Amino acid sequence: QVQLVESGGGLVQAGGSLRLSCAASGSILRVNAMGWHRQAPGKQRELVAVITSGGNTNYAVSAKGRFTISRDNAKNSVYLQMNSLKPEDTAVYYCNADVTRSSGSYSYTNNYWGQGTQVTVSS
Repeated sequence: QVQLVESGGGLVQAGGSLRLSCAASGSILRVNAMGWHRQAPGKQRELVAVITSGGNTNYAVSAKGRFTISRDNAKNSVYLQMNSLKPEDTAVYYCNADVTRSSGSYSYTNNYWGQGTQVTVSS
């Protein structure tokens, strides 16, 4: 089985920075696209940023210019550097990844979610 574990959340003042980390572990053939989503109280979960295995990135409009997603393929990890944080960034941030596993001649890909890490930005 595959697990995604996030870390790096916390409480910061507006204008501050945080760096989130997520590591995938388990029986992994390869990790494909990885990303970060967030869910604020009373709101739907939304995509923040994604990165492909080749390093191509996409960002939500609200994150572009302030957040940077990166990955370390050797560590099966993805990171989210968040700068110039705003109170509206307050949410639980979830790591997400498409992971391919193999069994004999078969390979299969599933989508996995981490448990989430709380980010709170005070005004």
